[in-house]
Amino acid sequence: MVYHNPGCFGHYDFDHIAKFAKKRFVDNYSTISLLQQAQSETEREEIALVCMLDIEDEVVLDIQLDCRYADDCKVTNCRDKLRKFIEAELAV
Repeated sequence: MVYHNPGCFGHYDFDHIAKFAKKRFVDNYSTISLLQQAQSETEREEIALVCMLDIEDEVVLDIQLDCRYADDCKVTNCRDKLRKFIEAELAV
């Protein structure tokens, strides 16, 4: 399911992202390992979003986005929505 968040310009497939989250946090794949498995730039972006969940909130606020949506989005928008979505998916 492609789940578009209001205010998010990435149009990411959050079902796909949840699979990366499971690999990262449940199956204990490293960030590097996941990035090496990425098949596209979009997958690299999705993996980066998942891996940002490991970073403390205070640190994330200081991150300056350097993606194609940086002028239109805040790093906390995607992170917060992604965290809620993944928690719901992994709870099932």
